[in-house]
Amino acid sequence: MNSTTSLRAKKLNLRNEPSADQTDPAQQLEPDFTLVQLDTTFVTLLSEISALESPHVHDREPRDAEQVCSDEASRTQKVEAILARLAPIERAIMAAPAQTIVGLGIKARHAAYVVSEYWDVPIEHMEWDARAVRLLIDAICNVAGVRLPFSHGA
Repeated sequence: MNSTTSLRAKKLNLRNEPSADQTDPAQQLEPDFTLVQLDTTFVTLLSEISALESPHVHDREPRDAEQVCSDEASRTQKVEAILARLAPIERAIMAAPAQTIVGLGIKARHAAYVVSEYWDVPIEHMEWDARAVRLLIDAICNVAGVRLPFSHGA
């Protein structure tokens, strides 16, 4: 191999050796390991809230108004308890710096949760600043491969 071919081979990485900037996926997440852990807890707590807020399809028995009020009060207490556990997780996500696209995606997912009302209306009916934030969050989540913390139909 002459020097020109050797340089091209190195540039194109024809020998299938990882280049200096290619690292193992586990190593890529290492700088944002704390954010990944926080995100796991964040998503779990959101799932718990979602489960409590979904209508109870299995309730086939007729219930009186007093029982319905009691069930609703109990559900509200449970949601409030989860929200109390969620608050420090949210603060930690906001405080932790993102070092990778994964970390940035986690922060974007949290931002989407905070401004979730931006997904309640069609984008063409939004104010310019809200539209800019929504499009930025959508783009970051898309590039990072991170789902929004809710399903949206707008």
